[in-house]
Amino acid sequence: MDIETPAPARPHAPGYWRRHAAAWCRWLHIYLSMVSFAILLFFAVTGLTLNHAEWFTAGHATTRHCQGHLDPQWVKAPDAGVAKLDIVEFLRKAHGIKGALGEFLIDDSQCTVSFKGPGYAADSFIDRASGNYDLTESRLGLVAILNDLHKGRDSGASWSLLVDVSAVLMTAVSLTGLVLMFFFRRRRITGLAAAIAGALLCYLIYLALVP
Repeated sequence: MDIETPAPARPHAPGYWRRHAAAWCRWLHIYLSMVSFAILLFFAVTGLTLNHAEWFTAGHATTRHCQGHLDPQWVKAPDAGVAKLDIVEFLRKAHGIKGALGEFLIDDSQCTVSFKGPGYAADSFIDRASGNYDLTESRLGLVAILNDLHKGRDSGASWSLLVDVSAVLMTAVSLTGLVLMFFFRRRRITGLAAAIAGALLCYLIYLALVP
């Protein structure tokens, strides 16, 4: 006896588009959550460390002071002729400096060269007459690095792009979760009520407690 298999659902069948919309939202919500899991977890944890930096950073900062001498001709030239690239590369090589160049300031008597990175700073003050310089390097520890990455501070264009992408992913995960709630008839009202209550609670805390 031949067993007749049911025909596949057609687009005009009752509930077809609803079922497919629910399936797509569920698929997007699950896989966007998994793809963005690491970065979402990172921003969740660093939100706590950033809000309570004093719990984690005490005693982890280290500061190093150095003195040195570079070629006076690099800084004795008129302002436009100061050998900025040579000076920056010399300081990096001589002291193992990391981070991006933050600023290079020139005045009549000295040059100030600053390097910035997540949880990191190095500032050098160079005497233009002699080529002697003082360098102070600060490393603020792992938690400070994570906090600066959370804020996107001194972390470069590539990390800034990652922060933007993570914001888009978090928005997409939130919206697909909200849309999914409309497909659960039994929990639709309670789920939406909980979402509204959470948003209202945040607003009330802002009104009542934020200076």
